Amino acid sequence: MLNILATIDLEAVVNIARDAGNAIMINYRPGNEDEVVVKEDKSLVTMADLMADKFITAQLKMLYPDIPVISEEGEKVPYEIRAAWKTFWLVDPLDGTREYLSKNGEFTVNIALIIDQRPALGVIYAPAFNQMFYGSLLHGAFKQTGGYLPQQIVTKAHSRKMVAVHSRSHSSPQEEKVLQALGAKDRLQIGSSLKFCLVADGTASLYYRHRPTMEWDTAAGQALVEAAGGSVTTPNRKPLQYNKQSLRNSSFLCMA
Repeated sequence: MLNILATIDLEAVVNIARDAGNAIMINYRPGNEDEVVVKEDKSLVTMADLMADKFITAQLKMLYPDIPVISEEGEKVPYEIRAAWKTFWLVDPLDGTREYLSKNGEFTVNIALIIDQRPALGVIYAPAFNQMFYGSLLHGAFKQTGGYLPQQIVTKAHSRKMVAVHSRSHSSPQEEKVLQALGAKDRLQIGSSLKFCLVADGTASLYYRHRPTMEWDTAAGQALVEAAGGSVTTPNRKPLQYNKQSLRNSSFLCMA
C-alpha cells in the first residue's frame, strides 16, 4: 500500500479538489437556483454535481490513466469488472447537496484513493469556507484554511467531556441512543463530510451514523480520520469494506 501511495502526488489531488470546489462556487450565491433532479434512490443531484464530476474524473484520468475512477455521478461500473480493481479513485463531487441548495456552506468535494478495499488517501474541500482537509496513511493529516500554511492535525479523545458530531440533515433517534450509551455529553451539528473533518482535527471525538450511506460518502473522510490517528469501523469494531458488490454501507462509528 505505501509503495502505491508514494507514487501519488497528493498536492496535485488537493489542487483538483480545490479547482472543482472553486468552480462550484461560481454559481453559489443567494438567488441563483441550480437545476435539481431527484434520482431513483431519492437523493438529489444538481448541475454543480455533474460539472464537478466531469472535471474531477477527467483530471484524475489525465494524471493517473491506469487508475480507474468510481464517482457518485459517473458511469456505473458492473461489479464483474470492478471486482478485480485493487486500486481506484472514489469520488463524491459534491457531498451535501441539500446543504448546497440551502446555501449554508456545509458541502464538500471528496476524493479518495482505495487500495486493497481500504481508503488510503483522502481529500475534502469545503469551498464556501475555503477549508481544505487532506491526508494519507503515508503522509499524516493536514488542514489548510484560506492562504495560511497547512497545519498537521491529530484526533483527540475528550476523556472528560466527549463531544459528538452529527448530521444536520440525516440524524435519527437511534443515533442519539448510541451517542448517549457511549457517553457523549455535547453535540455539534454540521453537514456533509465536515463531520469527519471535525473528528480528524480534534474538535469532536465521535461521529456515529445509523442510517445507510454509500462508499463515496465515507471514503475520503475515513482516510482523513485514520491518517489523523482515529478509526472508522462498523459498530462492532470491524473494518468497513470498500468495492463491495453493493456500494452501500451499513452503520458506522468514527472515533478519535
